[in-house]
Amino acid sequence: MGAPRDTPWLDDSAGRVMRPYTASGGRTRSAVALDLLSLVTATGVRPRGPLGTEHTLALRLCAGSAAVTVAEVAGQLRLPAVVVKVLLSDLMEHGAVTAQAPRFPGGGYLAADDQNLLRAVLDGLRRRL
Repeated sequence: MGAPRDTPWLDDSAGRVMRPYTASGGRTRSAVALDLLSLVTATGVRPRGPLGTEHTLALRLCAGSAAVTVAEVAGQLRLPAVVVKVLLSDLMEHGAVTAQAPRFPGGGYLAADDQNLLRAVLDGLRRRL
């Protein structure tokens, strides 16, 4: 799935036409703690009440695969991660998505030099781009 080209906040010919934080109503803190590597999945539940275009685009990305990370949604939408965390948090409150904290081998943090992980991330990025 490629990145959206013309969106309400980004136009290929004009550039950024809307400030990113407008998408989150100016909010910079999400109601739910999300990590950049949190796996987000659409539940199939339709949000109660109207949501903005940005929410719809984020939900569509979450529904397009088994699970997607917060970082991937931010990259696809071309929005700062903090804005995407607010959007996803809103969707979680509506029951439209669920998030799972990242799991690391051994329950701890991964070493920065874990080449297997780095190769897997690189391969995943190459497949998406």
